Order: sequence, then structure tokens, then C-alpha cells
Amino acid sequence: MSQTLQGNDGVVPLIFEKSTPGARATDLPALDVPAAPLPTELCATAAPRLPEVGQLDLVRHYTHLGARNFSVDANFYPLGSCTMKYNPKINEAAAGMSGFAGLHPLQDDADVQGALRMLYELRHWLAEIAGLDEVSLQPCAGAHGEYAALKVIRAYFNDPRGGNAPDRRNVLAPDTAHGTNPASCAMCGTNVIRVPSKEGMVDLDALRSLVNDQTAAMMITNPNTAGIFDGTIIEIAKILHDAGALLYLDGANMNAIVGVSRPGDFGVDVMHYNTHKTFSTPHGCGGPGAGPIAVRKFLSPYLPVPQVEKRNRSAGNDGRSGSPVASAGTEYFLDSDRPHTIGKVRSFFGQFGILLRCWTYIAACGPDGLRNVGQTAVLNANYLAARLRDRFEMPYFKPEQKKFAAHEFVTVPRNLLSRGVTLVDIAKRLIDYGIHPPTMHWPVHDCLMVEPTETESLATLDRFVETMNQIADEIERDPQSLKEAPRQTPVRRLDEVAAARTPVLTAS
Repeated sequence: MSQTLQGNDGVVPLIFEKSTPGARATDLPALDVPAAPLPTELCATAAPRLPEVGQLDLVRHYTHLGARNFSVDANFYPLGSCTMKYNPKINEAAAGMSGFAGLHPLQDDADVQGALRMLYELRHWLAEIAGLDEVSLQPCAGAHGEYAALKVIRAYFNDPRGGNAPDRRNVLAPDTAHGTNPASCAMCGTNVIRVPSKEGMVDLDALRSLVNDQTAAMMITNPNTAGIFDGTIIEIAKILHDAGALLYLDGANMNAIVGVSRPGDFGVDVMHYNTHKTFSTPHGCGGPGAGPIAVRKFLSPYLPVPQVEKRNRSAGNDGRSGSPVASAGTEYFLDSDRPHTIGKVRSFFGQFGILLRCWTYIAACGPDGLRNVGQTAVLNANYLAARLRDRFEMPYFKPEQKKFAAHEFVTVPRNLLSRGVTLVDIAKRLIDYGIHPPTMHWPVHDCLMVEPTETESLATLDRFVETMNQIADEIERDPQSLKEAPRQTPVRRLDEVAAARTPVLTAS
């Protein structure tokens, strides 16, 4: 491997190549205790090979490299179904406050009343937004929420005083479902049955033929991954409920309906949130994240523990030795005394810092602000779809038939692909213009799935339209030119297949 990174912004030497003997980026303070020699067997026989660089050169080196990163803070990121939107800095400021960041998870409840109050309020806010009765904040990602919710459903049907139907082990999932849905089912020991779609929505006749007394639930994403809100959702819920089964909402696309429609009102019994998608916490990418689950009251006994609760405190001693309570009032505590719980699914409180960012965002928006989030996400997606449809074919976006997009839309640009380019060529060319490529080949083959989110300005949306049309012009004029994209980046087109199948990892 070359010792340098080549690019049109010049050669960037490795930090080792900038090393100058004797240069240092920091100075250690003078020793203020008696020196104590280390045991000889613990000492290295030779000094480690480390770069010797002054502080300013060190800062410039990593600042330069950092500027090459593609990020939501620096670039438009219309990645469909992943909701890569702006994370307000007030969220980060709240999570960085010493009173929160310095907490120890084993501190006594009495010492962390503010933190517990925040969790209690967030739990109730999320229940209200969902239109359901109870929420567990424990799951640490959307897929983890799926897993926990399915365990709750299993516990309910296995409980003689609950659903009392242990044979219900089948879960239905539309063919537009996220890949995590069947994976979560497999992890919970349930069977997954595919439900076909018609015109992007659930085929109701097929659903009726698949539901029976072994059906535990149906997992549905609404709006779905084709960017369509399934308007038959109330009928879907009735079909399941009439058969004694439950309706589960994958809340991945909740950002399209937040503040506008409540899942509990259209028949959902249990759902999970992806806080990064709806409430602007950082995208997990493997963590940390949060995937709270909301349920109807009859499922609440099975939720994970502990649950944050509130009670009235009497004046006197709080139970700890020598620890008098100054006055009566409200106190928050962690309740683990729930005999039907599925148990713990995460250590301590869950992803506290992420939940705090979620609380901050909801508090900052308020009810009207949250409604504006959902409305703007839908407006932005429809604006882009309407402006691009003449050059990029839209199989589901047909305003003349009153078929609009939800928060995202799918284009299958056959007319452009017929000129010899691939979706990868289009995606790589977008990188040249400083725009992250949309999701490709999902939920249908040869598609681009675009999600602008509610946080992008009209100017950014217009620039995206201009760029997409410019790329369409380039394809019509000289399709082979796209085969060389990206041309404006430090690293040119990579062999992605080779990189995935034969990774070369080195360390020194």
C-alpha cells in the first residue's frame, strides 16, 4: 500500500512521514510524587515507533483528514429508509452537561432524581405520541426493539392469564418489510410468513388467506419502504384482531406521521421507535442507539425491567441509614418487581445519553413542532418527486391518480439505465457533486430510494434536483463518462466486490 493518499486536493503524507525527531505535541506536568521504577519485566526493550509531531502540525493533519469525511453536518445525505438528518446541537449540549454525563449507573435512586424524571417523562411522551399505554426505554436500537417486542408478544401468548395461546408462533411480514423483521423473528424462535404486496400496499386477500389461529402478529412498516402510507391499515388491524392476533408497527418511518397520526389510533398493539429516525439522535450504525417499544395496557406486564416509576414520598427517612428526607414530595424510582416481565434486555437504564437527546428534541419541538416535522418530511419528499419525475420514472408516485409519496420515494430510471449506465454509475457521480448516494436496489430492483428528511432547506432540495438533472443530461450526452466517476474525490472508484470479499487489513 502506498505511503501516501493521492487526490486532486494534493498528496497527504502519513503522520509518520511528518515526524521530526524531538518534536512534541504535548508536555507532561512535572512529577509531584516520588518516582517509582517499573519492574524490569514490564518495561519494553525498545522505544515504540511513534510519530514525533508538533501540536499545530498534529491538529492540521487530522483536521485536514477530518474534512474528507462525508457527514450529515457537511453534506446532503438523502439515504432512503435511514433518515440521515441533522442532529440539533442543543441535543449534544444537553447530553454533555456534567450533571448527566458524570452520572454513575450504580448511583442510588435518590441521587439521580433528575435523570429518572427525564426518563419517566420521555416514557410518557413516547406513549402519548404512539397513542398507546406503556413504553419501555430499554432496547438499544430499532432491531433490538423488534426483538424485545416479539419477546413481549411471546410472553403474552405463553401466559395462561394473558393470551393463553402458545401455539401462535407465526409472524406475518409484508414483502416490503425491513430485513431486520424476519431476522428478529428468527432470533425469537417464531416463523416468518411473507405477505405479498399489490401496488406497493398489503394484498388484503392474501392476508386473509394467511391469517389463522397460529398467527401471533403481523409486523408492518407504515409508511412502508416504498414510501407509501398503506391506507388499508385499519382493515389490516381488523383482520388480525378478528383472528386473535396482534398488529406490530415497525416504527422506522414514524418520522412521516409523528404528530399527525397515532399508531394506536389505527389499530397497532405494539411498536418500536428508532429514535435516530424520528427524534434526531445520531444514527446508530451499530450503536449507540435507542429503540423504545410502546404497547397497549394488556402487554405492559411483560415489558423489560426496570421501569422508571413515580410515587409520592412521605416526610421522614428515605430508608437509607442516616439519610433523612428533607421534605415530602414526588420521587422517581426504578421498579423491577414485575413478575411477568421478560427480564432485562439492556444494562442499567438503556442508552441514557441517546434517550436524553431524544427528550431534548421532543421538549424543544413541542406538539406543534412535532407535527411540523412530519408534515415537512412529507412535503419535501413530494416536492423532490414532483420535480424529478419527468427524468426519473416513479412507479408509485402518480399525483394524477392521487398517489403521493410519504417521507421518501422510489425511482426506477429505466430510460436512463437503458443507455448503458448502472445505478452505481449514478451514485458515484453524485459523490462528485458532494451528495451522498440514495439507497439502491431496495425495496425493488434497479431503484433509487430518496429520503430528503424535514431538516433540509428548499435551496438544498433545488440543488439536488439540478444535480440529478445534470447527471441525466450527462447520461444522454455521454454515458461512458459516468464510468469514471467519482473524479473529484481523493479516492477514485473502488472495487467494491473485491473489497468486500477479500479485505486486506493491516496493522503495525
